Amino acid sequence: MEGMREVLRDELRHSMRAMTEQDRLAAAWLVACGKILAEHGAVSGYADEVVYVAVTDETWLRQMMAMRGRLTEELGRIAGIKVREIHFEMKRMETR
Repeated sequence: MEGMREVLRDELRHSMRAMTEQDRLAAAWLVACGKILAEHGAVSGYADEVVYVAVTDETWLRQMMAMRGRLTEELGRIAGIKVREIHFEMKRMETR
């Protein structure tokens, strides 16, 4: 299963080259954190190597903060962008 994830990450990275940095990070978000976590957060900005993620509620905020290191590494690797840190913000998001 991990081998298949790596293939998908590589394919996503190649297909995102024409996108803006923020759009690349938004596309990488689902792959980096998985479907369930991605449903409760979304990339809302990127500046100075910091990714801003809007989170639906405090429960998911705590979960994402616990995974911050791995998410930072994965987002940068998948999107092919330097990510120094992730800043999580509580924001009301539209349901999908």
